[in-house]
Amino acid sequence: MTTIDLNADLAEGFGAYRCGDDDAMLSIVTSANIACGLHAGDPEIMAHAFTVARERGVAVGAHPGFPDLWGFGRRRIPFSAGEIERLVAYQIGAAAALAAYSGHRITYVKPHGALGNISCEERPVADAIARAIKAVDPGLSFLATALTAQVAAGEAAGLRVHQEVFADRGYTEEGLLVARSLPGAMISDPQEAADRVVAMVSEGAIITLSGRRLPTPIRSICVHGDSSHAVATARRVRSALEEAGVKVASFG
Repeated sequence: MTTIDLNADLAEGFGAYRCGDDDAMLSIVTSANIACGLHAGDPEIMAHAFTVARERGVAVGAHPGFPDLWGFGRRRIPFSAGEIERLVAYQIGAAAALAAYSGHRITYVKPHGALGNISCEERPVADAIARAIKAVDPGLSFLATALTAQVAAGEAAGLRVHQEVFADRGYTEEGLLVARSLPGAMISDPQEAADRVVAMVSEGAIITLSGRRLPTPIRSICVHGDSSHAVATARRVRSALEEAGVKVASFG
């Protein structure tokens, strides 16, 4: 039986500001990528997410991004590779500490937003992330965007790499995410997202906007937690996978 993880980016509020319905998502997903305080998140929000995840048997990972609260980590900031390495290490430490405080532990790292997008295409940035993961804890896995430089960097560093595809994002012909400003970038209909996920998992391939298939191993599916349709999409994706005979369980 095929086994697939279902993950979501969570704990992305800040202070009095809330983003998404973390508690609802944590009743559906099998892994939660927890913001570490620089693009979003704070100790209170992080600790709550880690606690609920522990209570519900959901695996957790660090979700580091650029220090960009105003831009939600989606703006490119020209840090050097060394600066990125230390920023990622810093955030892994924050996640590990708050997880331990909550009686849980992180098992993987997944980069967020602009940091994630840049590291998909630029190997030096992906290598910096991989070096940070390995330096802090070589037992952590790299949850990497499928068919990108992240995969190569994680494997070169000797990390366990799990490749993910996105339920709610469109893909270019090169297998990269369509920029959010362009048509086809976002998939807001839960059934459409679910049908597409089942097709990608059954065929072992990313499906581009044109319908082209790009073969890849798939170990995890991401549903973004910050959209108005996130809970409905996650619930429908999980149901569709199970209806197709796929076991939904964490890799961690």
